[in-house]
Amino acid sequence: MTALPILVVALPLLAACVLLGLGVKLPRVVADAVATVAALTVTVLTAVLLVGVQHGRVVSWLGGHRPDGARSLGIVLAADGLNTTLALLASFLTTCALVYSWRYFEAVEARYHAMMLLFLTGMLGFLLTGDLFTLFVFFELMSGVAYALTGYRVEEADSVQGALNFGVVNSLGAYFTLMGIGLLYARGGQLGLAQLGVALDGKPADALVLAAFVLVCTGLLVKAAAVPFHFWLADAHAVAPTPVCVLFSGVMVELGVYGVLRVRRTVFGGVLDDGAFARVLLVLGIASALLGAVLCFTQRHLKRLLAYSTIAHTGLFLCGLSAADGGASTGFVLAVAGHAGAKAALFLLVGVLKDRYGSVDEDELFGRCRHSRLEGGLFVLAALVLAGLPPFGVAFGNDVADHALEHTGYGWLVAVSVAVTAVTAAAVLRAGLGVYFGLGRPPRRDDGDRTAGTDEEPETGGRIERTPATMTGAIVAVLAAALAAGTVPWLRDAAVTAGRQDADRDGYLHDVLPAVGSPGSLPPVSAEWTSAGLLSAALTVLLALGVTAVALWPHRLPPWPRPVRTALEVLHRGHSGHVGDYVAWLLVGVTVLTALVWA
Repeated sequence: MTALPILVVALPLLAACVLLGLGVKLPRVVADAVATVAALTVTVLTAVLLVGVQHGRVVSWLGGHRPDGARSLGIVLAADGLNTTLALLASFLTTCALVYSWRYFEAVEARYHAMMLLFLTGMLGFLLTGDLFTLFVFFELMSGVAYALTGYRVEEADSVQGALNFGVVNSLGAYFTLMGIGLLYARGGQLGLAQLGVALDGKPADALVLAAFVLVCTGLLVKAAAVPFHFWLADAHAVAPTPVCVLFSGVMVELGVYGVLRVRRTVFGGVLDDGAFARVLLVLGIASALLGAVLCFTQRHLKRLLAYSTIAHTGLFLCGLSAADGGASTGFVLAVAGHAGAKAALFLLVGVLKDRYGSVDEDELFGRCRHSRLEGGLFVLAALVLAGLPPFGVAFGNDVADHALEHTGYGWLVAVSVAVTAVTAAAVLRAGLGVYFGLGRPPRRDDGDRTAGTDEEPETGGRIERTPATMTGAIVAVLAAALAAGTVPWLRDAAVTAGRQDADRDGYLHDVLPAVGSPGSLPPVSAEWTSAGLLSAALTVLLALGVTAVALWPHRLPPWPRPVRTALEVLHRGHSGHVGDYVAWLLVGVTVLTALVWA
């Protein structure tokens, strides 16, 4: 079992190297098969590893360089319930994205498949490593490959601009993280997460420690697209190939949230005050949730609409984790799985629209897809899943997280969650009902939106008339995964184990460094549907339907007041696409984060 974490990370890397070396000589079908089988094999191995970690963490020391007391020279992979569950999600989504790509790209070279597997390698290494510098290395591998995938269609100017914005902002975030790692190494003389945690325990949270926390978290929050580090996300989603967007919104953004949680819990858990950390998560989470919801609802470019929905849900994840206990982590795992399935299905369906009509403009597509009843039904179902429709994972995760928040004095966040979830789901429902069923008032197409999504180049090489079975199968599979997260008892138990192990900091330190302390005790965590959670889910769905009706027939309400329209114009102008503006906001975010930690 101890070899599994190493094999899980090494297998997609080796497969990517084979594809890069032999790609020019391989037929397209062979490249598809090799990449998909590799990703599917990793999915199976990760599922086996998840079974193993139910009985305790699986720790692997590369090269057999085991620690000497609280110090070590080797690199460690430490698999537990939290990171292994997310690793399973990442490998499953990659498999579905590759299956979807079989017929999505008419002409694609093996380097695309290799980059998808390298991206998976980066995500898996980022999740499983127990070393802070190795985490940074995989972070950079993930960012570099994501940059290349975003600009995959390099012949298009918009792709180059979106990739440039992604690369510059994420690279700056990585530089901040690297500086923070340098400060921690100067203080603790180690780079392992557990080793640094032991070195900092019992020491005062002085300026150096707090600065290191801010710097390390900056890069992770950029990856998480938390406000005001979020500007790159919509630009990248707008131009990235649709299968890549599945990984961006479905798991990569959530890995940034995981990174913040893991670093804070393990490295800074003994020195950073819980109140300061909760303050950071609450401020950034509420800002992300509200801003993401507003920008999502006011978009007509479908891929940007879904990207801003991701920002809003990331904000809700951050708010839920402010409870800082095992129940919050359990809810996070379930909600992420449900969100990933729904969001992946929506992006895949938008990809079909793009390649059938050459557009992702909600207004231009209005009523043009009435014949696509199956796809329309799947789109509406995925939107309702985002709204918190029981028994899918989003609703179950929200129920568990809300229960944890009520026990920590943050029960009022439930109202924020209901409002934000309803608004973002209503935006998606509005688009689906208008595009596939022609419901609502025909739109006026003279608003001058420069990011409407018209005149898009199909990625299939030609317009598709009928959706291939592999593409439909991938859509159904990710929605089934969202359902499984809320209904399959084994997955629920795995999420509970993830939450319990995440809250057990002492146990993590002891498992990685056996000479330190004694085995921790897993705190009690439960994950069951509650009547309050079902009521909240029903209220959210009804509110989403109500907001959708208002959005479809806006002429029945008075126009927005002029100050509101002006504020919306300012928000949209702020997301200008100019990388200099985005860098400036990143620096503002660092300042805000510093103020929150020192307050």
